[in-house]
Amino acid sequence: MVERPLQCQPERPAVAEEPQGKDEHDRHQDEELSPGGEPEPPPEQEEAADRGVKGSVVLIEGVARGKKGGGEVVLDNHQCVFVSHVTAVGLKEKVAIRNSDPVLHNTHGFLGTPTVFNVALPTKGQVIEVTKYLKNPGVIRVLCDAHPHMSAWMIVHDSPYYAVTDDKGAFRIADVPPGTYKVTMWHAGFRPKGADKDGRVLYDEPKTVTRELTVAPKATATVDFELK
Repeated sequence: MVERPLQCQPERPAVAEEPQGKDEHDRHQDEELSPGGEPEPPPEQEEAADRGVKGSVVLIEGVARGKKGGGEVVLDNHQCVFVSHVTAVGLKEKVAIRNSDPVLHNTHGFLGTPTVFNVALPTKGQVIEVTKYLKNPGVIRVLCDAHPHMSAWMIVHDSPYYAVTDDKGAFRIADVPPGTYKVTMWHAGFRPKGADKDGRVLYDEPKTVTRELTVAPKATATVDFELK
C-alpha cells in the first residue's frame, strides 16, 4: 500500500471572467442551472487548510503484475461544470459521460491535439460510454463545445495503480506488489496565462514530480510530494 498527503507552496490562480458571445437563450439556461449567473470553473489548484492539494493524480509506474482493474468512472456534466474536475482511469476500465442538465452538452476529449472522444448529449439523464476510445495511456483535456467555461482532466493509466488526491491532499493505493517503483505525481498547471479564443482561461503546463519508492512485503510505504 502506498499513501501520503501532497503538500504545496500556495499560489492562487486568478478568477476567470465570464466568456463573451453567449446569446440570450444560452444565458437564460445557465442562469436557471446556477442562480446568480454562470458558474465559475473549478480552480486548477485547490488547497486545504493544512496546505494539502486536491485533484493531483498519483501514478505508480512499471507494475507488471498484481490486481486487475475493473473500476467504473462517470464524468458528469452537472450544473454546467464537469464533476469531477480531475478523474483517473485505467485502460479497459469502464468510462462513461453523463448529462445531468436540461441543456445540450458536447463533451470533447483531446490527447494533445487529436480528438479521443466527442459526444453530444442533448438530453438530461443521457449516458454515453467512451471506454472503446481510450486506447492509450496519457493526459486527456476535456472541454464542452457548447459551454466554453467548462473544462476537466482525465488521466488514463496503464494499470489500476493510481489515485486522485482528496480534499486534504491525501491518497492511498492498495495491493501494490513488493518492489521498487517510480511514483509520479501529476497536477494541472495553475498559473494563468491569458485566455483562448473562446474565453477559456489558459494556465501554464501541468506539473509532474517523480519519486522512487520501495514497497516491502505486507508493509505500508509512504511518499511525499511538494507542488511549487
